[in-house]
Amino acid sequence: MILTGTIVKAVSGFYYVETTDGIYECRARGVFRNNKLTPLVGDHCEMEVLEESEQKGNVVKLLERKNAFVRPPVANIDQMGIVFAAAAPEPIPFLIDKLTVVAEHHHIKPFLVMNKTDLSSEIAEHLPKTYQLAGYRIFCVSAAERKGIEALKEQLQNQVTVFAGCSGVGKSSLLNLLGDDIRLETGGVSRKIQRGRHTTRTVELFSLGSETFVADSPGFSNLDIQDIRVTELEECFPELHEYIGKCRFRGCNHVSEPECAVREALEQGKIARSRYESYVQMYQILKEIKEWQR
Repeated sequence: MILTGTIVKAVSGFYYVETTDGIYECRARGVFRNNKLTPLVGDHCEMEVLEESEQKGNVVKLLERKNAFVRPPVANIDQMGIVFAAAAPEPIPFLIDKLTVVAEHHHIKPFLVMNKTDLSSEIAEHLPKTYQLAGYRIFCVSAAERKGIEALKEQLQNQVTVFAGCSGVGKSSLLNLLGDDIRLETGGVSRKIQRGRHTTRTVELFSLGSETFVADSPGFSNLDIQDIRVTELEECFPELHEYIGKCRFRGCNHVSEPECAVREALEQGKIARSRYESYVQMYQILKEIKEWQR
């Protein structure tokens, strides 16, 4: 019997496939190894049932991917929740912007989550407006006080969402509030796939209902921009799109050229200065990277 499902966890050559009939423990057919193709968490696949009573099978086919990452190894992400704290630690706009750029480059919808709103810092007061100008939705929540969680849950419906952000911003605390089966720090352990204490660096998808998953993966906090070409960078800042092609000079880099539509919009307050500064900083980094270094 052939079933379709989603790989929700991969450990030591075993793939745990969630189907409408439950979670099956699978191996991958040798054809994947021969074709140098590795199944990833998040892959939609076909699997053949070998032992129904023990819920064991083989992954026999991977369906087409919409995106995929090598580190962390995960595929088919719909949206990225970029988590930062209002304070303790204080938010660093450049790191937030770097994650929005990586998400945009991989055609993943970013949204922002400002946690620890029970605390405050001067820089955090300006961030909601900054990202609203960029067209991003921002959720102001407090995991400690359980505030704003229901609105965040609505954002997750019928999507595969990964949460990213620096250490200490409260990602695990937020994830623990999103579903009864999520216990990253303490709690019960699932008999089937050993969910429980967050002691590994493997990617795992947690189901929150029909077609709704959240990904637990520390690796997303370390995503870099080096696979982005400098000519692609402007497309990763949605607030620049309106002005691209309107500069005086064709191929304007929006850094120092005269009569630049982007910099004119900046001076008019239509683009947040911190976002523009992040663009320039990333531009300077990417223009130094040679093709052979990618």
